[in-house]
Amino acid sequence: MKVMVVGSGGREHAIAWKVAQNPAVEKIYCAPGNGGTYSEPKCENVDIHSIDEMYDFAKKEAIDLTIVGPEVYLVDGIVDRFKQGGLKIFGPAKEAAKLEGSKIYAKNFMKKYGIKTAACETFDDKEKALKYLKTCPYPAVIKADGLAAGKGVVICENYEEAEKTINDFMVNDIFHGSGKKIVIEEFLDGVEASILSITDGEKIIPFISAKDHKNIFDEDKGPNTGGMGAIAPNPYCTEKVMEAFEKDILKPTERGFAGEKFDYTGIVFFGLMITKNGVYLLEYNVRMGDPETQVVLEMMKSDFVDLIDAALNKKLSSVKIEWNEGAACCVVAASKGYPGEYVKGMEIKIKQDPNCKIFVAGAEYKGVLKTSGGRVLCAAATGNTLSEAIGKAYTGIESVNFDGIYYRNDIGTIYRQIPQ
Repeated sequence: MKVMVVGSGGREHAIAWKVAQNPAVEKIYCAPGNGGTYSEPKCENVDIHSIDEMYDFAKKEAIDLTIVGPEVYLVDGIVDRFKQGGLKIFGPAKEAAKLEGSKIYAKNFMKKYGIKTAACETFDDKEKALKYLKTCPYPAVIKADGLAAGKGVVICENYEEAEKTINDFMVNDIFHGSGKKIVIEEFLDGVEASILSITDGEKIIPFISAKDHKNIFDEDKGPNTGGMGAIAPNPYCTEKVMEAFEKDILKPTERGFAGEKFDYTGIVFFGLMITKNGVYLLEYNVRMGDPETQVVLEMMKSDFVDLIDAALNKKLSSVKIEWNEGAACCVVAASKGYPGEYVKGMEIKIKQDPNCKIFVAGAEYKGVLKTSGGRVLCAAATGNTLSEAIGKAYTGIESVNFDGIYYRNDIGTIYRQIPQ
């Protein structure tokens, strides 16, 4: 069996690593892959980047299954193109991918199907948005409508911050069109949870819960990033929380998929906020998260390719996913200056640690491994307890060195009370 994994991040390295564990998989083409997939067993990097190139390659090489990592390809319709050509691909079609591609579309979907979410207003006019911001309660959450690489959400404490954000999004156009329309949302005070799930378009099965750490600095301070580390399971996702999630969010989402007749065989990522008033849906992602994927797949005992096959054949209703005991943690190493400007091309040295898996993200292999992105790699480990997993992950990240290396020191150990 030949598989193609689309993408070049840490998420795609983790997917390729997990897919390689299936004995029927002989070859994994990573398009374009990175410095980690370069040396992963069964993997070969292919320097292709466009949907047309990937489609042609899959046809030529008779690829049996394509797994899409990044959201941009899904929003741009890669699934529709592959299916029209009779190629097997795992991911939602373009219409369903709008659940991530447009915050406004997603909020309208949530409202239509009674999914518990924060109250909001939407705007495509700067002056109307500013007028609303003069009377709305603070903190206020401002979201870019389109894709913004995980950086399109700003929590504003006052009108001055909100005005600056509106100008950045709508006038300065820092997201190249994605912030021309915005959502201004009620601020929810609580703790976040990430629930990655698999769907065949009818049934949604949640994976083990995870907790992402978004802020660049310790104690959840500083600007948001793509994610500086994660743990699984999420200690806030109690049985009561998961029951509320299923009742108020998951089941209505299934009804919505049926109501909209979505062509959706892929991953549904539920970004949740757990508050004193219950569990709310912050957003949908239509692909796996990064770095949540790294810890979730480390905890997955079931075969991932078999799960995907069950989804493609609409047999998820008869599937039970098995999970390893204990917990997982991953710590992200970033380049100095991230999430702002950072230097590239630093040589990376790694001392192999048998108790930790290094998943590469922003690094390429050119005779030696060199940095090429903001989030360079992560060290992921499992343990019988969360504290054991955290300890192994930090031992692993300490075995990595490059000029300007930066990582948080409190992944998995920082907690806050849910307001009562």
